Amino acid sequence: MAEKKGIIAEFKEFIMQGNVMDLAVGVVIGAAFTAIVNSLVEDIINPLIGLLGGDALVDGASSLSYTFANGITMNYGNFIGAIINFLIVGFVLFLIVKAFNKARNSNKEEEPAEEEGPSEEVALLTEIKDILAKK
Repeated sequence: MAEKKGIIAEFKEFIMQGNVMDLAVGVVIGAAFTAIVNSLVEDIINPLIGLLGGDALVDGASSLSYTFANGITMNYGNFIGAIINFLIVGFVLFLIVKAFNKARNSNKEEEPAEEEGPSEEVALLTEIKDILAKK
């Protein structure tokens, strides 16, 4: 009969699994990477978009907006920044997955392929057995 574990023991076992720890590291690195991408977009790319947008905007694309007659403002510059963030993060993630798959596939190619027939040792032992059986 299996011993019933307490909730604390189950949680400790769950949290100490390698996958959970890898996920936690990934989340922390992802958050740091997101901060870098946000800074790149907000501090470098958005001002360039603002300059290309016709006005020499100080805040860049984030200040690109359209105000309707009733006072409602549509901030399309923020939307452009979010799209650029998404594309940069998506592209970097694509490159990481591609490199991971390439490394994984190269490791598989380096492993010797299993032979179809019996190994040399088995074939040699079978030959010795057959010779002894004939005597």
